Amino acid sequence: MEEKLNLRYTSEMEKAMQDTHGVGYEEYNLKHDVRMEVEQKREDDYVKSQRIIADIDRKIF
Repeated sequence: MEEKLNLRYTSEMEKAMQDTHGVGYEEYNLKHDVRMEVEQKREDDYVKSQRIIADIDRKIF
C-alpha cells in the first residue's frame, strides 16, 4: 500500500515540478515509484553540482 504525503504546494511549485520532472505534485504524492525517480534525479543533480563547484574551486585557488 502506497502512502499519500500531506504536501502543500503553490502553483509556481507545480509548474516547476512539471517543467523539471514531467510530473505534477498529485502524481508525486500518490505514486511511490514516481517519488523515488524524482528524488533520485534530485540527488544526482546535487552531486553533479557539488562536483562542478569543487572543480571551479580548484581552478580558482
